Amino acid sequence: MSHEAPKSTAATGGNVAIEGVLGIQEKTLVQSLFASQAFWVTVALALICGFMTWYEPHFGSIENFYNITRNFAFIGIMALGMTVVIITGGIDLSVGSIMGVVAVASGLVLEAEYPWWLAILAGLGAGLICGLINGYFVAFLNLSPFVVTLGMLSIARSFAVVLSGNRMIYNFGPGGPMFKIWGGGAFLGVANPVWFLVIFTVLLAVVLRMTAWGRHLMAIGGNEHAANLTGVPVKWVKMQAYALSALSAAFAAILNVGWSGSAINALGQSYELRAIASTVIGGANLMGGEGGAYGALIGSALIEVIRNALLMAGVDSNWQGTFVGSFIVLAVLLERIRGKRRE
Repeated sequence: MSHEAPKSTAATGGNVAIEGVLGIQEKTLVQSLFASQAFWVTVALALICGFMTWYEPHFGSIENFYNITRNFAFIGIMALGMTVVIITGGIDLSVGSIMGVVAVASGLVLEAEYPWWLAILAGLGAGLICGLINGYFVAFLNLSPFVVTLGMLSIARSFAVVLSGNRMIYNFGPGGPMFKIWGGGAFLGVANPVWFLVIFTVLLAVVLRMTAWGRHLMAIGGNEHAANLTGVPVKWVKMQAYALSALSAAFAAILNVGWSGSAINALGQSYELRAIASTVIGGANLMGGEGGAYGALIGSALIEVIRNALLMAGVDSNWQGTFVGSFIVLAVLLERIRGKRRE
């Protein structure tokens, strides 16, 4: 009997210790959740949707849900690429203009009656070239990302106007119907661009959390000099980040052209601001080193829901920029507050 008591005590003590560790882990997970800006954006999004459904029942209709999700999918896809660049501490102001040149490139290939898949490759190729040029000047020539991408914004838009002859391209030839399915079709009642957004969000989340490339991005944004000293291929990773940003804009342009059924050189004007806003609202730090795929998705969703809600409420559309801008400032303020708490 005297030998059994210590075993029981030890077992009890072990259980207490295990429960204590589990309690600490659970608390840490909860604290991490509540410290996440993307979580609070999700809460805000749910509250706005709930209120608007009560205020205007049509807001919660299937048709409006379809329109909202399809509309923010284009920006969301762009925001995923923008997130990668912002994590490195950079910025890409050229994504809107890249959309324009990609749209024209794809439209011209279709107009020449080439296959639909060649039009997609032409669009992605045009976007990739722009991204590689941005990345080379930023990473290898050490020029300011703001200046380089601002220059590309002007250059790409100019190319789009020249290539299109300043006209709308809508005669897509025999490859048109298949091309339009990519952006204009739906699966299980959900627009195809939304499915692409979900797939790309999951893929980017996995890459950022579980791959060396994702860790390199975070390291560069946190301290580029230290990352370089530890063997991170800083220049190549930064160049790849800008290439990915341009490719995401190119794919969003292809989907948008497929949905609208026409290619215009003005496609994507001011979209770069909405993409940046989505990432910042979703929790990306403009100083680098912080950001996530889900934040980009939920940030773009919030912006579109606000826009749609204002229209439903009968608010003048000219006020949309005020509301979105206020959310951007609020998001940056929250990031500053969270940063001080971490310190």
